Amino acid sequence: MRTSLEVADIFRSAGPAYRAAHARHLSLHQLKIMSAIEHCRTAVMGGHTEACTECGHWRVAYNSCRNRHCPRCQGAAARTWLAEREADLLPVGYFHVVFTLPAEVADIAFHNKPLVYDLLFKAASETMLTIAADPKHLGARIGITAVLHTWGSALTHHPHVHMIVPGGGIARDGTRWISSRPAFLLPVKVLGKLFRRLFLTRLMALREAGRLGFYGRLAHLADRRAFLRHLSPVRKKNWVVYAKPPFAGPEAVLAYLSRYTHRVAISNSRLLRFDDTGVTFHYKDYRRDGADRQQTMTLAADEFIRRFLLHVLPKGFHRIRHYGLLAGATRKAQLDQARRLLGVASQPDTDPLDEPTDVRPPCPCCGGQMVIIETFERWRQPRAPPHGIAATGTTTS
Repeated sequence: MRTSLEVADIFRSAGPAYRAAHARHLSLHQLKIMSAIEHCRTAVMGGHTEACTECGHWRVAYNSCRNRHCPRCQGAAARTWLAEREADLLPVGYFHVVFTLPAEVADIAFHNKPLVYDLLFKAASETMLTIAADPKHLGARIGITAVLHTWGSALTHHPHVHMIVPGGGIARDGTRWISSRPAFLLPVKVLGKLFRRLFLTRLMALREAGRLGFYGRLAHLADRRAFLRHLSPVRKKNWVVYAKPPFAGPEAVLAYLSRYTHRVAISNSRLLRFDDTGVTFHYKDYRRDGADRQQTMTLAADEFIRRFLLHVLPKGFHRIRHYGLLAGATRKAQLDQARRLLGVASQPDTDPLDEPTDVRPPCPCCGGQMVIIETFERWRQPRAPPHGIAATGTTTS
């Protein structure tokens, strides 16, 4: 049975005490995110009253906070994003590739999020584009959609980038489409070695330029020799690049993207209980196999909030990025070229006038059209239903 418990409930109950206890350590950005999640779809946000044109049923709908860290708001954002991305899909197999930072580097990233997360994107994307363009491997210009996740299943700090990559690319001379093998895109060991070299070289450059900060237990890394000793083990490690088997068609790609692109550190559906013992939730223990992988964990409310806030992204940071064939202003032209080489029709431009303008759910009683009969501002409550409308209302929260 699905729980009705939400992250917002935990924030509303335990948030005031947490803010008081950690006032000196919380940024204004984190405080605003907590407030947005607490007030999402409540009277604080304002809203409107809808009524059915057929049976008179009415309901109150409060506005969403639309914060990208809010578990309640990501479904609608994902649907909108997916509708835009669907036109980018090519009729080829797609691969899922994951680049992960070692723990020693993740520790540095924690105190330098904008710089190191950006470096993770750049090193991973350049690795893919470079190896794919090498004639010894694919010899083609590929496209990449990359999504940053910063968490493990238990809300620990675990930065990694998920990539969705078409199985092939445009030849360097632009005359043909080069397909990858059906179940193989690029060698992960080669990817891992180049990723390690690119990332560590640029991380060292950031340190030499005095752009990295070191605090708490990592304060000693401000010394250059200590920094080099800290990185010495990871220079010899195999950096993890994981390539999953290709998706089973474009629909599977979209289904995956809908789960991953707008995911937050923990969804409301994973929450089980919130009581005096703390917050209990589902998580996956990847050291186990089969049914044993699904486990439950209980954290004190303060620790749960602390772990959630670990994954607040820097203000203005883009967590979804596109590279190669899918990059920026040249995306449409390059996708059109890819379709010509694949022998399929280009996607027509979407006329926004053809898009449906009314996205309100139909009446739950008769399926009729719901129309807005009243709007109300933040902190205001709706009035009683207008005279003549049946009192069969509900509140959408």
